[in-house]
Amino acid sequence: MSVVVFGSLNHDTSLWLPHFPSPDETLPVVRIEEFCGGKGANQATAAARLGAEVAMIGCVGDDPFGRTLTDQLVVNGVNVDHVRIVEGTTGRAFPIIADGEVIILIAAGANAVTGVADADAAADTIAAADVLLLQGEVGADGARRAAELAKEANTLVVFNPAPVVADVAAAILPFADIVTPNRAELEQIDVPDGVRLVVTLGPEGALVDEAIAIPTFPTDVIDPTGAGDS
Repeated sequence: MSVVVFGSLNHDTSLWLPHFPSPDETLPVVRIEEFCGGKGANQATAAARLGAEVAMIGCVGDDPFGRTLTDQLVVNGVNVDHVRIVEGTTGRAFPIIADGEVIILIAAGANAVTGVADADAAADTIAAADVLLLQGEVGADGARRAAELAKEANTLVVFNPAPVVADVAAAILPFADIVTPNRAELEQIDVPDGVRLVVTLGPEGALVDEAIAIPTFPTDVIDPTGAGDS
């Protein structure tokens, strides 16, 4: 299967806390680590590790974080011919992990300039793919254009509406074949009739088309960051 991902690439600085802080509370950080992330790059990495032929479309900054991200995608077997290097900083994410849950703070950086030109430059790649994966961490215009190109070529469009950004969701949903929100995200979007719905339920698995329950694999949760992406 061939998969193309139009989306975000972030450098993550993850902080583990004993619990989520209350206002005015100072907490010790139990653990701190640096990771390659971004919802788009996470999707690309997961698909490549499962054996798909994967291409990534997006932007990174002209900085060490950007070079690390592209190098790591290549290590995982992802084609980065359509990852554009732009002036400025690479996107950053700051996951805060406590009690088996995660809160993520995002600084868009180069992801904010991923746009129509990037989709058009990769039009042949999108048309040749079996599946296009989209998320909410890049702008509406570029995401819409990628979805349009996919639809014209009968490439399956899968949209993970995370984070929910109103104009991005409105731009992509009319072109989506499959939408994969969690419960909170589902309450914030209007899924068109005829779109297949896969609602992720954390430890309870997933619910397909509001009827088919898919259980999780038994596991010990170490870090939930990126679980919804993959």
